[in-house]
Amino acid sequence: MVISINDNKFSCVVVYTPNKIMEGMMGKTFDGFDGMLFIMPEDTLQSFWMKNCIVSIDMVFISDNVIEDISPNCPPCKSDSCPTYNGKGGFVLELPGGTCRSKKIRIGDEVVFE
Repeated sequence: MVISINDNKFSCVVVYTPNKIMEGMMGKTFDGFDGMLFIMPEDTLQSFWMKNCIVSIDMVFISDNVIEDISPNCPPCKSDSCPTYNGKGGFVLELPGGTCRSKKIRIGDEVVFE
């Protein structure tokens, strides 16, 4: 799926099953895709962590096609007590760490699902 934010287009892997949502970017890099889009069961407060991830990630929380929150440059975590990153949204977009800053993506920006 292609997602557009401002003048930026991201080719995304889509995950929506509970197991794939739980697995997320664990052990993966952004090789062959620009981002990972999580379709959540409800448009409510979401909580993510970076356990067993190997790259830093920007987490973009999306509700009603608008960015509600951004957790930038979330670092990988190897321990069992990883910090959590929270935001409201029915969709959560994970991008390589620093993407939001470099592409000037901000809270309130419109998101188009193509």
